Amino acid sequence: MRASHWKFFLKGIFGFAAGLFLLTLFLFAYYAKDLPRPERFTELSLVQPTRIYDRTGTVLLYEVYKEERREFVSLNEVPDSLKNAIIATEDANFSKHFGIDARAIGRALLVNLKLRAPAQGASTISQQLIRSTFLTRKKTLERKVQELILTLEIERRYSKDEILGFYLNQIPLGANAYGVGAGAATYFGKKVGDLTHEEAATLAAMIKAPSYYSPYGTHLEQLLARKNYVLSRMGKEGYLTKEEVEASSKKKVVFAQPSLGLKAPHFVLWVLDQLVQTYGEDFVRENGLRVTTSLDWDLQETAERIVRDIAKRNEALHAYNAALVAIDPMSGEVKAMVGSKDWFAESSPKGCAPGIDCLFDPKLNVATALPGRQPGSSFKPFAYAVAFNKGYDDTAMVVDEETNFGIWGDKEYIPKNYDERFRGPVTLRQALSQSLNIPSIKVLLELAGINDSVALARDFGLTTLSSDTSLYGPSLVLGGGEVRLLDLVSAYGIFAAEGNRTPYLSIMKVADSKGRILQQNKNVPLRVLASRVAKLITNILSDNEARAPIFGANSLLYFPEVPVAAKTGTTQEFRDGWVVGYTPNIVAGVWVGNNDNSPMDKEPGIVIAGPIWHEFMQKVLTP
Repeated sequence: MRASHWKFFLKGIFGFAAGLFLLTLFLFAYYAKDLPRPERFTELSLVQPTRIYDRTGTVLLYEVYKEERREFVSLNEVPDSLKNAIIATEDANFSKHFGIDARAIGRALLVNLKLRAPAQGASTISQQLIRSTFLTRKKTLERKVQELILTLEIERRYSKDEILGFYLNQIPLGANAYGVGAGAATYFGKKVGDLTHEEAATLAAMIKAPSYYSPYGTHLEQLLARKNYVLSRMGKEGYLTKEEVEASSKKKVVFAQPSLGLKAPHFVLWVLDQLVQTYGEDFVRENGLRVTTSLDWDLQETAERIVRDIAKRNEALHAYNAALVAIDPMSGEVKAMVGSKDWFAESSPKGCAPGIDCLFDPKLNVATALPGRQPGSSFKPFAYAVAFNKGYDDTAMVVDEETNFGIWGDKEYIPKNYDERFRGPVTLRQALSQSLNIPSIKVLLELAGINDSVALARDFGLTTLSSDTSLYGPSLVLGGGEVRLLDLVSAYGIFAAEGNRTPYLSIMKVADSKGRILQQNKNVPLRVLASRVAKLITNILSDNEARAPIFGANSLLYFPEVPVAAKTGTTQEFRDGWVVGYTPNIVAGVWVGNNDNSPMDKEPGIVIAGPIWHEFMQKVLTP
């Protein structure tokens, strides 16, 4: 290449570099000119609260971030355990990078490419601070450029300690709490300096998704698992010894009672979880949504009072918890939900991890919790519905006698009826209305079939049952699979709606701060069962004379003025008790039991769940 060409080429390179340099300077000057003074990081950033209402739109159930609770703390007030927990989890290279962590970006890219999804991020503490304080949540190129430039500028202007101090006082932690001072006070009732290792790790665990990981929501188990992950990160980064990690992982975390204005807490937090899944944590927190739910506040207050009062009496029978769900079977709208007997109560005196080893955990929503509980005989109507759908009717006969159903689970299966009696030939009406076990197993195996019974139950919304029917045997009709109370109540609603399935619904409408409709739910019913079969099931379950030989003529399932279809359920060794019943306008179900799955002292279906269900239905049916 001749010298003149080299000069021309070098001039071009120099010109391009100079232009890029000038453009970079311009972008820095443009976006960094309004970077605020340090004290601005402790000022409130205005956000619009999301409000959740009952079905009338007049009863405010919950206000998400009604006001920002802040308790400014200096960096030296924050214990090393909390600083180390946050750095280890959010930005392990915080002290080494200049605001952008190239290695973390590369690592995240590799993980995301491998999973083919944005599963891992690489934002530093400085980037998170800029994003949460000054920028919108929109993922645009302009916003990303602003974030990078402001991140580099804040790193240039302030020390690492100053940046960490700003971050610790700014980071949102849910429940209106912004900053670790407010977080410590909100969740533990402590000053931040008094937090233990496990409490510090729990607070750090919440940063990723404060609403999802709220200890007052439906993901407490996931929060505690992430707390242990934070502790393991602290160990890996050298902040804790192996022994300290193990000891802190085993210690129980005790949360302060919330002081929020919160009505229908199990229902509201279930709704909030749905909103976060649909719109994202940040959008729900900051955009002033107005959410109209399906909840009937009068029914909810009635349900909460009845469950609380009767469940308290049931403690004498070693039954420490109860839950109730009520749904409009025609619209699918959830009218009332009580996930445990008293959300604001203390846990049972026995040591308590959520839903695992305690008799009663008030924060656990049993109505929606997975994997569910065994439904006992409340599953029987689904097998009978299959048999009726195949052409059998309620006058068909089966023999109630001692029967060996062969080898199931490595041993012979020879079940008994509840009263240990045999009645000889009985009609299907008698067998279902009296909840006879041996005839019902024969209906399952000989008339309906396990495969078809599971398929129908899943079509009814009992999707916690596996599609792998080899997992089930004759005990299925006695409750051998696990279901959620919410799903079971919704499934019975199909009988009430004469074979039409209208999926349960909790959110009626979502509007933004300007009144624009973002979501308006209208259920469309789908026929999943012949009308004649649904009507026959309803007729049998409301036949008081047919069930009287077992339950008595004036049982808790009977209402003299109104025909009410109802079914009880009791699992092995009295571990779960159920009553589900309905009219054309309401279907309600009650579960009773203990969170640790320990047995109750009496037959829990009719004896323990029955009084709750009967009193609730009596209130609903009384004009």
